[in-house]
Amino acid sequence: MRSYPPEPFRIKTVEAIRQISFDERKAALKNARYNVFGLRSEDIYIDLLTDSGTGAMSDRQWAAIMQADEAYAGARSYFRLAETIGKIFSFKHFIPTHQGRAAEHILSTLLVKPGLSIPSNTHFDTTEANIQARGGRPINFVIDEAADPTIYHPFKGNMDIGKLKAFIRETGPENIPFGMITITNNATGGQPVSLENLRQVSEIYRRHKIPFFIDACRYAENAYFIQQREPGYSEKSTLDIANEMFALADGATMSGKKDAIVNIGGFLAMNDETLYQRACSELILWEGFPTYGGLAGRDLDAMAVGLWEGLDESYLAYRVGQVAYLGDGLLAVGIPIVEPPGGHAIYIDAKRLLPHIPRDEFPGQALAVELYLEGGIRGVELGSVAFAHSDPDTGEMQYPLMELVRLAIPRRMYTQAHMDFVIATLTRIGERRDSIRGYRITYEAELLRHFTACFEPL
Repeated sequence: MRSYPPEPFRIKTVEAIRQISFDERKAALKNARYNVFGLRSEDIYIDLLTDSGTGAMSDRQWAAIMQADEAYAGARSYFRLAETIGKIFSFKHFIPTHQGRAAEHILSTLLVKPGLSIPSNTHFDTTEANIQARGGRPINFVIDEAADPTIYHPFKGNMDIGKLKAFIRETGPENIPFGMITITNNATGGQPVSLENLRQVSEIYRRHKIPFFIDACRYAENAYFIQQREPGYSEKSTLDIANEMFALADGATMSGKKDAIVNIGGFLAMNDETLYQRACSELILWEGFPTYGGLAGRDLDAMAVGLWEGLDESYLAYRVGQVAYLGDGLLAVGIPIVEPPGGHAIYIDAKRLLPHIPRDEFPGQALAVELYLEGGIRGVELGSVAFAHSDPDTGEMQYPLMELVRLAIPRRMYTQAHMDFVIATLTRIGERRDSIRGYRITYEAELLRHFTACFEPL
């Protein structure tokens, strides 16, 4: 097993957590209708539901919060964030939003019309839902290697260039209001995208005059993977790599709750001034004035500091190393995962772990339930509950590439002992895997059903 990386920080504040009894966990799950989103935080021992907004902020971020300017318009906090975004992302314009999905909402509202298509490597759930809510069609063209969790590929999140070219040719650029790419590719295992692939995607979009937006919420982890894996970049800083990535795009959406290590916040950036003015009008309607965008000044300041901390290479080495430690530990005890480990999470291959449960009985949901029952650990299903949908033309059920359970590790939160506990818990589940049964849905929303769906065991 890989050695655990030493933390490049000291712990100054702690929060008590507790392990409730098995009977209490069983009752909590039943009360939540077997959806782990419905569990109360105090009933969870190790919470790996998401890395979004759940990390520990630094002393410098808390100090920045105390110096925040809460003016409604033109606050100093806004201009400190603007300076940081300008140095890292280099886009001409940006607007703050309360989180990434708000940026996606504004972009989709302005550009998506019924019947239009938006390609990406793999849209994540909120991006997909915002496009669908406006009658658009989110299309995914991740490389074929992403469909096999056992294949090693250094940039498994890459876009399939051939498929993208063919799609634009068949669909027509006039029916594609913008194109996207997600870095890292969350839905297929937190896998990175290479700079070579980004350049190819950019060239294709620009040749056809299709605006190119990057979903940038884990851009720093992606930059670190490029530094470590892509030829010619080992001597470049993560900041230089980030500059090079975003120079290829026309704009970006970002949830600051990931690589900016804040509890709330995000932004929408672009180069087009007309689009910026339209975005400002939309922002005022839904979020707030363009210099605060639904956030307090303290949130803007915390994000300005966190964006730099998220790029720190000693932190990124620890961050990626902690995820790899958990992944190697699970492989050592026979738990199948998406390989190689990604940047922010380990993705358990529920289809391989529980082959006796068919896809329409949701093996990922069954595993997420068992993980909580066995150890009080909360992960999240990213399989057919989250991503299966009926084809709008044929009505045929379209299943995602894999049936996954994501264990997303909050930034600067958990220790080696916590990772070892997760490994031990899954070891016990693996030993009794044949006894685990599937689930059926008793309630589901039209969009983003995994957040609020209700289940019952079969």
